[in-house]
Amino acid sequence: MGLLSQGSPLNWEETKKYADHVRKHGIVQFLNIYNKVKERQKDVLLWGDEVEYMLIEMDEKNEKVRLVLNGGEVLETLQDKGEKTNPNHPTLWRPEYGSYMIEGTPGQPYGGTMSEFNTVEDNMGKRRREASSVLNKNETLATITSFPRLGCPGFTQPEYNPTPVEKGVSKSLFFPDEAINRHPRFSTLTRNIRHRRGEKVVINVPIFKDKCTPSPFVEKFPEDDGEAARAALPDHIYMDAMGFGMGNCCLQVTFQACSIEEARYLYDQLATFCPIVMALSAASPFYRGYVSDIDCRWGVISASVDDRTGEERGLEPLKSNKFRILKSRYDSIDSYLSSCGDKYNDIDLTIDEEINKELLDAGIDKLLAQHIAHLFIRDPLSLFEEKIHLDDENESDHFENLQSTNWQTMRFKPPPPNSDIGWRVEFRPMEVQLTDFENSAYVVFIVLLTRVILSYKLDFLIPLSKVDENMKAAQERNAVQEGMFYFRKDIYKGCNPVLDSSSAAQNGLDSEGDHYILMSIDTIINGKEGVFQGLIPILNCYLENMEVDVDTRCTILNYLKLIKRRASGELMTMAKWMREFVDKHTQYKQDSVITDKINYDLLRKCDSIAKGEERCPELIGDPVNRGK
Repeated sequence: MGLLSQGSPLNWEETKKYADHVRKHGIVQFLNIYNKVKERQKDVLLWGDEVEYMLIEMDEKNEKVRLVLNGGEVLETLQDKGEKTNPNHPTLWRPEYGSYMIEGTPGQPYGGTMSEFNTVEDNMGKRRREASSVLNKNETLATITSFPRLGCPGFTQPEYNPTPVEKGVSKSLFFPDEAINRHPRFSTLTRNIRHRRGEKVVINVPIFKDKCTPSPFVEKFPEDDGEAARAALPDHIYMDAMGFGMGNCCLQVTFQACSIEEARYLYDQLATFCPIVMALSAASPFYRGYVSDIDCRWGVISASVDDRTGEERGLEPLKSNKFRILKSRYDSIDSYLSSCGDKYNDIDLTIDEEINKELLDAGIDKLLAQHIAHLFIRDPLSLFEEKIHLDDENESDHFENLQSTNWQTMRFKPPPPNSDIGWRVEFRPMEVQLTDFENSAYVVFIVLLTRVILSYKLDFLIPLSKVDENMKAAQERNAVQEGMFYFRKDIYKGCNPVLDSSSAAQNGLDSEGDHYILMSIDTIINGKEGVFQGLIPILNCYLENMEVDVDTRCTILNYLKLIKRRASGELMTMAKWMREFVDKHTQYKQDSVITDKINYDLLRKCDSIAKGEERCPELIGDPVNRGK
């Protein structure tokens, strides 16, 4: 979740006074880090995953499932038993936005040897068992992306009512403040986003129109003071709090590159895969007790932290604000960082010109300078009184304040001051899956892709505007089977940063004259003769040329088999599987409503599959053939 400072949080008006101070010193801190480690080479290729979990209670008597708001206590217990007792403990636990959420990572990063792939699922299993062991009776650990009845009456344990008209941080009609993590960072972010924006956040998700869904679908909100009525769109599910986005779970992977150049190259290349892998991992079709017409959480989470004012969103002329800002601070990347990517930077990039000039004058190259100057058009959202005046030579809190609240599909991460950590990139768009096997498969797939990209010097870059179009397509219902995505055909020519491709890009060509064309996910992943050879065949070719022990090879091939079959439609995505479960439920009335009973049966089934008590061949395949 980014920077977690301790201290006395400032409200928005106080934070606003220090915004320029934070930006000024954030740039100084970045330059200090950059100048110390810009020449650093030969860092080891390390990587690690992050899995977010929900704590849920199964109420068998009432056939109801609730989110348990004791994540803080669970986290403290896990840390006391783990890293605080043994610095080499195999798991690490961290807080997340919801007070019903925790995040688990490996205790130490994985290394560059192929045999590491054989330990990923084992470590995820350790995390699940470890956290499950400290839960109360009838409680369980769930890796689901979105809780289907988040924001419905009585969705928490203990039960709390929202406080839309009283003093509080979110003032939501649906989401009680008690469901927010008690660390002051989280409530401060929530309150300050609302205050900076000048109103509550607005999230509208298209509802899935089933046979008996009202048309138009229009909700009435008894507690509303008029704000929801103005904001809610017909035929949409309306949500009004940061928790509806940041209260979802995801799966992320961070890589340490051997140099800053390699990190920038990986950042760009992986950015083109973000929409593809997001669609492949689609797992969130339900919101606030309704069936939606989307399969991924990305647009929801983007809107949930959109602190832009009306001026910044282009609804009013600029008067109090400096910039017209085209996206939420949680969105897809806006510029490539490598020299290969420069010619494909075709998105209007809003930058702080003063900061950009300061960086250029300090010797930062154009691409990195504009990246930082773009991040720094934002204001700090969470500031602690004790953290205003810092030692810029040895601290980076002001830089991280803005860096870590620009939540993009990829994150470029400079090393912390005075550490042995290298330049890193974080791959952020994946939805979390039900089982450790599935989560391991997606993680290993992405890590293998980085190995192949670096080994073969592959080039997947296309104009960034096309990546944005792919992001929109990836969130649509059943995008894996029905969506079409811009993708580059010839990936072996490598990049030529010198050639100008502005005219070629307009014609759907890259600078070497090769087409990037619309492809299905099946074609991108599995290949199609005469169109594209496919990522899985490329990975298989790479594996054949590597020395890999039999166990590891078997494990990797099983993971790739899952990805291959999901891409072809032979296996369902989590989102599709959940939709079919609800559709076939005896209580479902084809009205797009997920009742407590439907939710209970769905999550009980999910829990059973996650624990290996029940098979689910349509989602995971036949476990007999997994080699596990």
